[in-house]
Amino acid sequence: MILKRVLIATFLIVGIDSISFAQAGLTAQAILTEVSDRYKQLDGFKATFEYTYSTDTEGVIQTNTGEVAVKGDRYRLVLDDQEIFNDGSTVWTYIKSSRYEEVTINSVDPESDELTPSNIYNIYQRGYNSKLNGEKKMDGKTVYEIILTTDKKSAQFKEIKLFVEKTQKDLVAWEIQDDVGGIFQYKFKEVKKNEPILDNYFVFNTSEHKNIEIIDLR
Repeated sequence: MILKRVLIATFLIVGIDSISFAQAGLTAQAILTEVSDRYKQLDGFKATFEYTYSTDTEGVIQTNTGEVAVKGDRYRLVLDDQEIFNDGSTVWTYIKSSRYEEVTINSVDPESDELTPSNIYNIYQRGYNSKLNGEKKMDGKTVYEIILTTDKKSAQFKEIKLFVEKTQKDLVAWEIQDDVGGIFQYKFKEVKKNEPILDNYFVFNTSEHKNIEIIDLR
């Protein structure tokens, strides 16, 4: 997914992009502020997405799909092996297999640097430096590539790449790198904006699961 380039060529490309963006007066901060403001105005949204894991040596190793719903600081995330409910104050991590059901309950830490579906749009405000790294094509769309970096020891990730559609200023994808050099990429496939979502959609109801194991860490 991420191609290795000759160092001098990369330097020249980045240098040219930096000059053109400076002349246009665009900054990563300005773009991200516009993205954040747009999503704050939404009543809520639902989306499907694809996420992949890859390495430079092996290419794409795994591809999965998921669903997400976001309303303010609430979110509900459906992955292939688990479902996460967050109502803004409590988070439930639900795991179901053919043999058992389990849910772990935690209180939401407002000071946490964890990357979540509800803060990906404003994570740049939490001690990250932002850099506009040029434009690229992604699924036929022109997107800005923005790199977030931080020196905070508590940060979950030291570098995050955000891809913002140039015209509508929609976040279309993001990438994070793990501690062994692997890349996780998340890409929105279908987004439904201003979806009417009831608040209880983000709450896991344990009473509906008779044989579930509950691990309450609050």
